[in-house]
Amino acid sequence: MTPREEAAREAAALGEQLRRHAHLYYVLDAPELPDAEYDRMFQRLQALEAEHPELRKPDSPTQRVGGKALESFAKVRHKVPMLSIRTETDITPGGASAFDARVRRELGLAEDAPQVEYVCELKFDGLAVNLRYEQGVLVQAATRGDGEIGEDVTPSIRTVQQIPLRLHDQGAEIPQVVEVRGEVYMRRDDFEKLNERQREKIAAGQKNEKVFVNPRNAAAGAVRQLDPAIAAARPLSFFAYGLGEVTPADEGGPSHATQFDWLQQFHAWGFPIGPLTQRARGAIELIAFHETVARQRDALPYDIDGVVYKVDSLELQRQLGFVSREPRWAVAHKYPAQEQLTEVLGIEVQVGRTGKLTPVAKLAPVFVGGVTVTNATLHNEDEARRKDVRVGDTVIVRRAGDVIPEVVGVVPESAARPQQQRGPVFTMPQKCPVCGSDALREEGEVDYRCTGGLFCGAQRKEAILHFAARRALDIEGLGDKLVEQLVDARLIRTLPDLYKLGLTTLAGLDRMADKSAKNLVDALEASKKTTLPRFLFGLGIRHIGESTAKDLAKHFGKLDAIMDASEEQLLEVNDVGPVVAKSLRTFFEQAHNREVVEQLRACGVTWQEGEPAARAPKPLAGKTFVITGTLPTLSRDEAKDKLEAAGAKVAGSVSKKTDFLVAGAEAGSKLDKATELGVAVIDEARMLEILDNRP
Repeated sequence: MTPREEAAREAAALGEQLRRHAHLYYVLDAPELPDAEYDRMFQRLQALEAEHPELRKPDSPTQRVGGKALESFAKVRHKVPMLSIRTETDITPGGASAFDARVRRELGLAEDAPQVEYVCELKFDGLAVNLRYEQGVLVQAATRGDGEIGEDVTPSIRTVQQIPLRLHDQGAEIPQVVEVRGEVYMRRDDFEKLNERQREKIAAGQKNEKVFVNPRNAAAGAVRQLDPAIAAARPLSFFAYGLGEVTPADEGGPSHATQFDWLQQFHAWGFPIGPLTQRARGAIELIAFHETVARQRDALPYDIDGVVYKVDSLELQRQLGFVSREPRWAVAHKYPAQEQLTEVLGIEVQVGRTGKLTPVAKLAPVFVGGVTVTNATLHNEDEARRKDVRVGDTVIVRRAGDVIPEVVGVVPESAARPQQQRGPVFTMPQKCPVCGSDALREEGEVDYRCTGGLFCGAQRKEAILHFAARRALDIEGLGDKLVEQLVDARLIRTLPDLYKLGLTTLAGLDRMADKSAKNLVDALEASKKTTLPRFLFGLGIRHIGESTAKDLAKHFGKLDAIMDASEEQLLEVNDVGPVVAKSLRTFFEQAHNREVVEQLRACGVTWQEGEPAARAPKPLAGKTFVITGTLPTLSRDEAKDKLEAAGAKVAGSVSKKTDFLVAGAEAGSKLDKATELGVAVIDEARMLEILDNRP
């Protein structure tokens, strides 16, 4: 045997041993070797690969850290979209019952039908990633991004010891292609150790170092480092929970019938899965899982913000399908947010990009739900007065939905103080605090809105940031501070002004180097070629999100057709109800909005347009419905929107022309009238069946 053949055999053996012992250490928490012996084997493999570079394989244990820092992240289009899971708004255990009832209803199961089987998992607070393996070797790792396009973070992900660079062969054939999805996170103890090192660096006078706020931000920031060596310095962990693209079973891929079986397959391939993951039957066992985890939450070694329920059967998942960007067969069920006490230092009014005025309590800094909170929303004038929040009060602060801090209420002892020791009752200003325009509250609305439109600096800045956002025109480098400079310097007044910026102007701004200016000019030029849904979403029209923008583009094909459509024509679009239709019409009836669109076109912003989608027949066209009483799951407006979207007319009173009366609890005189006239009386469940074209 030649020296090269001996080296190859030794390197292969060392690689297998190192992979095995790394799995025992990082995934199973059952090490069999002292650290010193593992290090000796690792160094020997490094020496062999240095002497024979051809032996250095992509899945070698030595390749977890290395390579040059990237200049930017490449874009990755997901073969199978990474959809978001719906969040259950009912944070009590009863939310599990609502999900189970919804699944059974949508599957058309009778009351005496067997219980639905679910998989219950923890909802980890980290960064979702998609790991692509070809012939069992990790070839690409990407972030979720907007669900369709993410960022290539392969070098950073290679540093995560719990992610196998090559799938373990447990007797089953490795598929040609498989994508494993999961969460990169940081354990609480690792986070504390990381911050302790950061404090030591700061104390030693090292610049550009900081203490991280929470494990989630530290983990996400580590993954999105252009230099993988920085990611390697942070202790990251991983849990697998989902499947992306996979070679079909009839082409040699694994054949699994349930979500739980796939999780076991992930584990066999070398991935850690959630230790509390289990199967459950029906609502009672879902509730039991929610309550069990709630009791253990604070003792877990990592942060979670809820649990996730998924229908176990893959066939039932296919039957249930998706709505918008969310699977019908899964739901995230959160826990009550954490609460803390702090003092109100002041109350300010912020102006949003749509002109909405929101009172915000300025707080003495307090750590709540993993972050330091200094501001908390009071929502609107009515809510601020109902809670009677005043300057100087001690209040309970909660991170609503674990995202937006809010003031829950005033501590009773504080509210009981003499009136002269408390600040004045909050009153919404009648003028916009930014531009001085009138602030009006429309009839039936709870919010005040600035009437200044594009004249309002606050709205202008937010409108530009929204237009430049990743899911809109995706203008990289156009962040908050730069937009603030551009608007404050009056270099930008409307969106088209963005495309009139030149190198000289940009390079003259504070903290803007020539290279940064050139990069932004290039990004602006690149953004001119976009898509109709992105452009429509980027305009920031109230109530128009990404999903609705896509539906509008698909339905009409061309922007001019959308701009000129009547409310009746807009209502023909999937999931567009009266509120959205009115918002669109109001926006495009404003001359200055149309002028902005035309100027953007004149600046060279383009997209590919197509023909309108074939108009689907309206199954309830010509039918008249009346709704009365309180429905079990839908509000009257929601039920009306569904019926009108299907072509039905929804009237306010019963007559001989009424085809159906939808009656809920406490139905009154309309029910009596319908009975008298012989009008068909149905409940919400039957209405939903009719909408689904079920006899």
